[in-house]
Amino acid sequence: MPVHQRSLVDATTSRYYTRWTQADAARPALVLAAAAQPMDRAGMQQRLQADLDAGLALPAAMRRLRNLIICALITRDLDGRADLAEVVATMTGFADFAVQTHLAALMQEQTALYGQPIGEESGRPQEMIVLGMGKLGGGELNVSSDIDLIFVYPEDGDTRAEAGQKSLSNHEFFVRLGKKLIGALAEITEDGFTFRVDMALRPNGNSGPLVASFNMVEEYLVRQGREWERYAWTKARALTGTPEDIATLEAISRPFIFRRYLDFGSIDALRSMHGQIRAEVKRQEALHPDRSNNVKLGRGGIREIEFTSQVFQLIRGGRDVELRDRSTRITLRTLAAKELLAPEVVQQLLDAYSFLRDLEHRLQYLEDAQTHTLPVNPDDLLLVAQMMGYPDSAALLHELEGQRAIVAAQFDAIFADKQSGESEADGPAVSVSENDNLEGLADALRLVGFPEDDVEDGARRLHLTWQSPRMQSLPEASRNRLNTVINNCLPLLAALHYDELPALGRLLDFLEAIARRAAYLALLTEYPYALQRLVRMIGASGWAATYLTRHPLLLDELLDDRNLKAASDWAAFADNCRRQLATAEGDTERQLDILRELHHAEQFRLLAQDLEGDLSVEKLADELSALADVLVQVTIEAVWRTITQRHREVPQFAVIAYGKLGGKELGYASDLDVVFLYDDDDQEAPALYAKLAQRFITWMTSHTPAGTLFDIDIALRPDGASGLLVSPLSAFEKYQLNAAWIWEHQALTRARFCAGDSAIGERFEALRERVLRQPRDADKLEEEVLSMRRRMRDAHPNRSMMFDLKHDEGGMIDIEFMVQYLVLRHACDHPQLTGDIGNIALLKLAAQLGLIDALMADEAANAYRLFRKLQHQIRLQGSDRAHIDAIRVEHERACVIRLWQQVFG
Repeated sequence: MPVHQRSLVDATTSRYYTRWTQADAARPALVLAAAAQPMDRAGMQQRLQADLDAGLALPAAMRRLRNLIICALITRDLDGRADLAEVVATMTGFADFAVQTHLAALMQEQTALYGQPIGEESGRPQEMIVLGMGKLGGGELNVSSDIDLIFVYPEDGDTRAEAGQKSLSNHEFFVRLGKKLIGALAEITEDGFTFRVDMALRPNGNSGPLVASFNMVEEYLVRQGREWERYAWTKARALTGTPEDIATLEAISRPFIFRRYLDFGSIDALRSMHGQIRAEVKRQEALHPDRSNNVKLGRGGIREIEFTSQVFQLIRGGRDVELRDRSTRITLRTLAAKELLAPEVVQQLLDAYSFLRDLEHRLQYLEDAQTHTLPVNPDDLLLVAQMMGYPDSAALLHELEGQRAIVAAQFDAIFADKQSGESEADGPAVSVSENDNLEGLADALRLVGFPEDDVEDGARRLHLTWQSPRMQSLPEASRNRLNTVINNCLPLLAALHYDELPALGRLLDFLEAIARRAAYLALLTEYPYALQRLVRMIGASGWAATYLTRHPLLLDELLDDRNLKAASDWAAFADNCRRQLATAEGDTERQLDILRELHHAEQFRLLAQDLEGDLSVEKLADELSALADVLVQVTIEAVWRTITQRHREVPQFAVIAYGKLGGKELGYASDLDVVFLYDDDDQEAPALYAKLAQRFITWMTSHTPAGTLFDIDIALRPDGASGLLVSPLSAFEKYQLNAAWIWEHQALTRARFCAGDSAIGERFEALRERVLRQPRDADKLEEEVLSMRRRMRDAHPNRSMMFDLKHDEGGMIDIEFMVQYLVLRHACDHPQLTGDIGNIALLKLAAQLGLIDALMADEAANAYRLFRKLQHQIRLQGSDRAHIDAIRVEHERACVIRLWQQVFG
């Protein structure tokens, strides 16, 4: 049966509607006119003004307007013209209108009595900011809801009293104003009320002052703000006040609501809050059986959908501004767009939310009562079912049960308590703690299957970790979480069946590094799958362990296997970079961190695929190079916007990649060899582009809380360290054709346009081909290349008995030098050699052209591929030097030396 049904009855089934419309013969026509179209603010103002002009006082006119709006909504909702979005938008709009209208009138009255409040520090007139909380703040107000408000004002001080006025402190002035506003809205008269007002969410609740200054709010949130108040303040929306004051208040509350780090501790906090709410609901249901079946607070109810939405806001909202929207429905859609929840799950939750909110409204339509429970009276229950479009109560209850089951299942998937359950690891569960002695720890390691040879050393390592000063100084809650994580990890480590002891050491180093950040421990206890992948990665790679220890924010990336396994989409990544940088325009520090966080997340995704064996070394290098290209491009764009004197919106400036980036052989920790070119005749161009290049380097290399982006090497620019930082394209062309050394042309074989102005990039590529195709004296070329090779070998002496894969004779650099020599020697006759296709492809091309022996070329290409793979494996274990037992590559090394002898004689 579809979730949303057309009502089988009309508005007259509402006893409230019937009472109000029958109390005055003119009202049915008023309702009919009001229900003709959605009620907007202009319509509200027009209707209110008509009653005011007829002689009604503002409170009476506002109450009549409220009743008219609700009757019009009942009419439009039940006859299918208004959906949930219209109902809640209309009620929210009316609440805003009522608060603003009453406050303006009361402020005028009170200022006439006591004068204008003035800030003692700024000297500016002061206004009261009314914060709408809950569903009012979120723009999703019920038809019969109360409104949760908080009253704040910017500064203490006194009113500026004129003759005949009594001066008050600002605090007293706003307390009186707040009381009058509550009365204007909530006092029950012959016309009813406008809104019930609940002030319990203010600082210190009902025991706190009615109004609070900004300083009071800030001190309270910093010193006493509780976890549930973070949840409440995510909905806070200023209904009144100046834009400047509202911005100041948001700057005070934002750090309290949204943590700068990923706050997975929010899951436990909301779980606890939900448990308290459910316990109170159950207690009330036991005392009052007629109040059972609560569609808001009951199992699978509206509150569980709101919690599901808001937990992601509290976890991630500090780092993702798109997750700060106050609306539950908008936030759910954002979660789907960001793939934080599966789109089909979000659609189910949205459908359930609409169903439950529609049902809630129909419960309230009966009597205009603030109720969320199904009626006990069978006749009323049937009426509600028919309002929902069901022929009988049983059909409604069946659909309600199904929708609640969907909500409850998703809620449990997020909020189920993982700490109290059994470990999901294979193998027997263990329970070790800081109180265990070495013998007990050793027995536990044996139990989970650690190799006997590693048991004693592993026990000592565990004991040292728990007895370290850092661990001993942790709060009890963090120590308990750490114990849970370690106990869950031990069977996972034993299940690796290789290098268990080194993996244990790396894991404990990692846990020690993050132990003071309770949110990270919370993540690992809340998401067992993330813990399993963490152990696998740390077990597989020492470099990965170090990288995670340095950037623990990346733990978030472990949560979704789809993201880790996703194919690269660099165009979408570039758009995401630009979008996120735009959210921090003018905040350079935050923009630097955004770039680093985005880089780390993408590099971590590639690392995960690498460790799972999904990427070859060549494919990984291509991906890392493409990642660097995007980051260079978006950084150039962002930096240029920070140069206030810029003379054009798009700089005529390009970044040329050399070395590993140019050859698309980038590794995880490679620096970027770059040269900066421009082509711009403006007289200010040299200084502006020099500033652009300098800031670009600063943005790339600066160490921030999020780390560094890339080290930048600019030594390959014309004239090296003594040359200009940025070269005009014409000067670069002249230098390359007339003054460059042979080794600079060798470097040019691996150069390519990377980022910036594509027209400059095209001219560079044409120049590069022209330079590489120059006829050369073969003997002089060979002499220069061999001389440079000797100098490089002398600069990297190998004093070990191991083979240096990169620098030793028969290693990677020998292969690269042969390729560079063949390009420079023969490109004049074979232009296809100028393609930037990589060393392996160039070796094979040279063989096809008959320049070298085909078998030797294949052997050298295979050797180069193996050397890169071995180098990569060594680097993944955290070693900087790519040294290996020479016997392992004896054959490959001999093949390279044979080709060297053929090429150079």
